[in-house]
Amino acid sequence: MGALHEGHLALLRAARCRDRSVVATLFVNRTQFNDPSDYAAYPRDEAADLTAFETAGVDLVFAPSVDEMYPEGLSTRIDPGPIGADLEGARRPGHFAGVATVVAKLFNLTQPSRAYFGQKDWQQTRVIARIVRDLNLPVELVIVPTVRDPDGLALSSRNVRLKPDQRHAATALWRGLELAVGAWEDDERSPAALASLVKQTVQAEPLATLGYAEVRHALTLEPVAVADPPLVIAVAAEIAGIGLIDNVVLGDGLLDETAP
Repeated sequence: MGALHEGHLALLRAARCRDRSVVATLFVNRTQFNDPSDYAAYPRDEAADLTAFETAGVDLVFAPSVDEMYPEGLSTRIDPGPIGADLEGARRPGHFAGVATVVAKLFNLTQPSRAYFGQKDWQQTRVIARIVRDLNLPVELVIVPTVRDPDGLALSSRNVRLKPDQRHAATALWRGLELAVGAWEDDERSPAALASLVKQTVQAEPLATLGYAEVRHALTLEPVAVADPPLVIAVAAEIAGIGLIDNVVLGDGLLDETAP
């Protein structure tokens, strides 16, 4: 959706290393924003994005207009079902129907053999994996690990909207996840205990409002009784009204660890 940062460039580098041709899509999709003000405030700089694409070795950029993607009278949309109804889906009603619909349209229009997505939007990757499976879409999904700033904050296009004190507050998401991973590595297997470490860390930050902190099965996103892989520990919070998400994924073969 533009406002490219190093996380997006990691996807392009992974594709450039593996594939003969690389196509990038550029479209700020209004149907995945449940808050019109969030859509209006989303950062846009198409000229800078096109320069970044060129520098990254992209062969073709597909940047359709809103009218091209959503012509007058369009009424069809894809409901991804229960996997898109919880977590971010509960926090942002209609979000994943917008994601599923636009991604299916972009897949159909560009016909990729592989598509690259970032780990940071883990639930989004599961929603897309579900529609690929359910609709028999001929595309392989490659999930590239989250790219972080030195202080651990996951890169996001929304980060540019954070003031310095708000940006520091945002690191609470990663600090909480680090505590949970440390406890898991010390053999803590209670999902509630791991989630509580994340919750407490975020709630201790005065500028942060916790959305959720959950331990789920990494592939189905269903609750688990015991925290054994494949596992995702996911967190969401708002800082000054700006929604941020992060996660850690535990288990082999879930991410493309070979990505440059």
